Amino acid sequence: MLERQHLAILFEVDRLGSLTAAARQLNLTQSALSHAIRKLEERCGTALWEKDGRQLRLTQAGEYLLKLSKRILPQLERAEQVLGDIRSGQRGTLVIGMECHPCHQWLMRVMQPYLEAWPDVDIDLKTAFHTGGVADLLAHDIDILITPDPYETRHIHFTPVFAYELVLAVPEHHALAKTGFANPQDLLSETLITYPIEPERLDIFTQFLLPHHCYPYKHRKVETTEMMLQLVAAGRGISAVPDWLLRERTEELNIRAVRIGQSGIHKNIHLGIRTGENKTDYIAGFLDISRVTKVTTPH
Repeated sequence: MLERQHLAILFEVDRLGSLTAAARQLNLTQSALSHAIRKLEERCGTALWEKDGRQLRLTQAGEYLLKLSKRILPQLERAEQVLGDIRSGQRGTLVIGMECHPCHQWLMRVMQPYLEAWPDVDIDLKTAFHTGGVADLLAHDIDILITPDPYETRHIHFTPVFAYELVLAVPEHHALAKTGFANPQDLLSETLITYPIEPERLDIFTQFLLPHHCYPYKHRKVETTEMMLQLVAAGRGISAVPDWLLRERTEELNIRAVRIGQSGIHKNIHLGIRTGENKTDYIAGFLDISRVTKVTTPH
């Protein structure tokens, strides 16, 4: 009853804004396009469009099929691409999504041995998501999600690949550098430099500051890790970063690591994949290399 062409028509009409443009995009006449939808409406026993003046407006059934098309059509296109790659002896592209800004350095350590071990697989990296990393993983827009904050569902499985501690990066001569750890109240007079993420998704806020009703004097956001560390080294503020990130930069930039609270904030980097896809050889290969690519924490 429901065919791919029907979903493609709804998708293209929504994307292009008219039946004429959609018919042209799909290499159909407008009459053939209208006939296909009319036959589907007869089979379903319900209208998909209704006239609103000179415009066509989707009914509830039409809206449902439009949402379905946005989920299914990308998956079908990806499946065709993968099958074509297999047919030609290639495995195609592994699309990795990353919700962890400082993990780029670790990922580069994984990339080299992976590309050598899997020469017929390309890698694409995605850091901007339509509705979030998990949603893009479910929509098949990415194949693997790198995140410190897994959200497991029955359709997604997360594998921890390494543990780390979130620490405060402070200038060498900062008062906190002489202490064993920082208290939430210590940040009341500080400029806290973070990645451009809302506080509700930052551990320094959710696990340390907000539970004690504390907020830094100023919250500054920057795009890159290098810029963040340079600002800290120049005495422009302090930042919460993974301990391993400071490993090779502590002496070079005169930055020190300070524990966040007496117990610290301990995290894991996880790799999320769709359930069952750990059996796909080139995805399993990425997981295997990721598990043995460790980072060394500072002394």
